[in-house]
Amino acid sequence: MTTPVRQPAPPAVGGRAPELCLPDQHGGMVRLSEAVADRHALLVFYPFAFSSICTGELLEIQLNIDEFVNDRVQVYGVSCDPPHALRAWAAHEGYRFPLLSDFWPHGEASRAYGVFDESSGMSVRGTFLVTLSMEVRWSLLHGPGEAREIGVLHEAVRDL
Repeated sequence: MTTPVRQPAPPAVGGRAPELCLPDQHGGMVRLSEAVADRHALLVFYPFAFSSICTGELLEIQLNIDEFVNDRVQVYGVSCDPPHALRAWAAHEGYRFPLLSDFWPHGEASRAYGVFDESSGMSVRGTFLVTLSMEVRWSLLHGPGEAREIGVLHEAVRDL
């Protein structure tokens, strides 16, 4: 009999954001503590590249790119897809923001943020706004098949 793997709960608003260091779709490494040195980070965890809900959500971000990538904030998409798949997806959809690969060790960052679904091997939809001091300022969680409303993300970054 196997024991279910317990993952940590998502970081609480006001708590410290877990460090992550992941490759982007071009192979460059992104370390969260370095990324927030000069602007806030909006981490958008999603299940899979090329899936319909995920594509719609990230296209909404791309259509509003000036609000999510500016001198105050940088958005990062995060999934368990390999970097090559993320590069192809970003090129196909025209995404102009980093897509981070949590592929190996599989789901390590997603687990740290409490959004990894062990039974499917994917992230659920978790969104975290991380401040310059590595504090979680705002978060939002949705399960598989539940799309995020882009308006809520707009509100979170407008309040910076």
